[in-house]
Amino acid sequence: MSKQLTLDQQRKRRVFNKKKQVFLNWLTFFIIAVFAVIFLLPTVLTITNSFMSTTEISANYGQIFSNASSDAKTYISDKVNLKFIPDMVSFGQYKTAFITSPAYLLKFWNSVILTIPIVVGQIIMAAGASYCFARNRSKLMNAIFFVYVILMLMPYQVTLVPNFLVAEWLHIKDTYWSIILPGIFAPFSVFILTKFMRRIPVSVVEAAKLDGAGEFRIFTQIFLPLCKGTIYSVAILVFIDYWNMVEQPLIMLDDTETYPLSVFLSEVNTNDAGLAFAVATVYMIPALLIFLYSEDYLVEGIAYSGGIKG
Repeated sequence: MSKQLTLDQQRKRRVFNKKKQVFLNWLTFFIIAVFAVIFLLPTVLTITNSFMSTTEISANYGQIFSNASSDAKTYISDKVNLKFIPDMVSFGQYKTAFITSPAYLLKFWNSVILTIPIVVGQIIMAAGASYCFARNRSKLMNAIFFVYVILMLMPYQVTLVPNFLVAEWLHIKDTYWSIILPGIFAPFSVFILTKFMRRIPVSVVEAAKLDGAGEFRIFTQIFLPLCKGTIYSVAILVFIDYWNMVEQPLIMLDDTETYPLSVFLSEVNTNDAGLAFAVATVYMIPALLIFLYSEDYLVEGIAYSGGIKG
């Protein structure tokens, strides 16, 4: 009888533990979902409000944007009507951004012209430098790599003055090269790729050498394919970083016509809130497309970097 009671108690305990686990799983899912919704609200609000007419935006947010260009502080007495669904869909803001005022489209292409060469150049330079650091583990190379790590930890503001002086010395101040060249030689990608390449087993390299492969073949046919996921991950991070840059153009470029859209967005906000929503939506599209297209590579790079053992 006591044995039967013990079996019943164990069964009840298992049922209780199972229900408890299910409850904890649902609670965790609910908490994560709440934080995800909160995180996505500004993005959803920006996209949906970009299809509102200027009149509707003024009616909902007029208390905020009416004195946006004034230096005086404005105290809001009425509640702002946070609205996600427009009463009537309007494409007037996009017409203004793309047709009526081509300056916004020009700033968008300025961002593309600045960001793409930096991403491509930084990945090419980082891949070669990382291979050298991974294959040569001498004291000198380790010391140079340590300097790379120190430079990576420094914020851009620390190296701003040296970059400014070097740009003036090279006579590339007020040109795109004053931003592109420091971006290409930034140490972030070198650090990430070097840490990954150093985890590739030595036996793989030795097997390739036995087959007669040289350093260039080992680099192009072994290291680069294994680092594909990590390269995509680094490229995404570098693109996001320089796509949103503000300090570099403000310091290095004197001509406002060459400013990227990331700098020009602040001026849009002070003039027309509806236009700001539309331009901000267009500005988010490249980053979202790159992330969605490279999401599998990003996950693969993170997972594979945890699976390699040297």
